Amino acid sequence: MTDQTSRLSLPLLHIAQAQKEMTHNEALTLIDLLLHGCVEGVAQDTPPATAEPGRCWIVGPAPGGAWAGRAGQIAGMTGGGWRFMMPREGMTLWWIGGETTLVFRGGAWRQGEVRAARIMVDGVAVVGPQRAAIAVPDGGTVRDEEARTALAAILGALRDHGLIAR
Repeated sequence: MTDQTSRLSLPLLHIAQAQKEMTHNEALTLIDLLLHGCVEGVAQDTPPATAEPGRCWIVGPAPGGAWAGRAGQIAGMTGGGWRFMMPREGMTLWWIGGETTLVFRGGAWRQGEVRAARIMVDGVAVVGPQRAAIAVPDGGTVRDEEARTALAAILGALRDHGLIAR
């Protein structure tokens, strides 16, 4: 039997455990910090001078003070002080200051990356799979015709991606 959950390392209750409310409350505190999580700062080495409960930061590579030894972890302020959580593969947080998402992938936080097969806006695909390259006009004596062909290909690709209307 393990002492914590496998994904978020939340503490588990044990049979006949005394003061179960402490373990249960600790698990709820961690869930409260991470569920629909957002952070105030990223790669920050120094804890803020004042931090309200419920606020989180991603600890930088060389932390000091109350964050010493917690590089790369998520630091969350609670009524009982700092709680630290290890990020998990695929974890996504909202960064308030950057107004973007952070995804933990391959052992590092990735800022603002979007991975998708296509992107929809109001039910319309605006970006889809990459199409073949458009040839650059080259040679020839009638440059106007080559330019028109290249522009027609560009416009066709933009329309296919939904970036401009048909």
